[in-house]
Amino acid sequence: MSVLKLIGVLLDYPQDALWQHGDELLAAVDGPGLPPGRRAAFVQFVRELLASDPLDAQDRWLSLFDRGRSMSLLLFEHIHGESRDRGQAMVDLIDAYRKNGYELDAKELPDYLPLVLEYLSQRPQEEAQDWLRHVSHIVGLLAARAGQRESPYALLLETLVEFADGKLELGALRQRASEEPRDDTPEVMDRLWEDEAVRFGNEAPDENCAPPTRIPARSADIRQVQS
Repeated sequence: MSVLKLIGVLLDYPQDALWQHGDELLAAVDGPGLPPGRRAAFVQFVRELLASDPLDAQDRWLSLFDRGRSMSLLLFEHIHGESRDRGQAMVDLIDAYRKNGYELDAKELPDYLPLVLEYLSQRPQEEAQDWLRHVSHIVGLLAARAGQRESPYALLLETLVEFADGKLELGALRQRASEEPRDDTPEVMDRLWEDEAVRFGNEAPDENCAPPTRIPARSADIRQVQS
C-alpha cells in the first residue's frame, strides 16, 4: 500500500476504527511499502497504539496536536496564521483537489495533513514528492518538536521528510525545537483563549464553554488501509 496513505491513517486522530482494523494495520506496516530501515519502528508504533486504551491514545493525540499551535496538523496555520491569506490558500487548495477529481465534504479542512496525504497517495509519486518538498520545512519542524517532546509520532513525520527527499537538517531543527518556549502548558493555553475570545454585542459566549478544537470533522478511512 502507499506509504503516504499509511502515514495519513496513523497520523490522524485515533478513532475507534483503528482498533477494529488492527490486523489490517499490522499487515500494512509489515508490507513492502515502507522503507526497510523504518519498518520495525512502524510495527512497534502500531503494536503499542493497539495495545493502548483508545481513550488514552486519543488524549495523547490531543495533548500533542491540539493544544497550542506549534504542533498543529493544519499546514496553513504555520504559513499564514489567522491572516486573510489563509482563506484564499484554502480555496486554491480545494480547487487543486477538484481538478484531479478529489472532492471534500463541506466541513473538511483541506490543509489538514492526514487529508493532504490521502490525496497525495492517489497521485503519481513524483508529484507527491514535489508537494511534500514545498512543506518539508513545516513537517521537519513538526518532527523535531515531536521528538523534543519524546512523542512516538516523530517517527511518522520524519518518514515524511525522507519520502520527500528533503535536505532538511533535522539536527538543527531539533536544536531550534529545544530552545522554543512550549505553547501547550495550561498557563499559555489560558492566555491564548482569553486573547481569542470574541463577543458580538450582548451575545457573549458562555464562560464555561470549552475552547474550540482544531480537529477537522473528517478522518481517514481505516477500512481502506490495504487499498
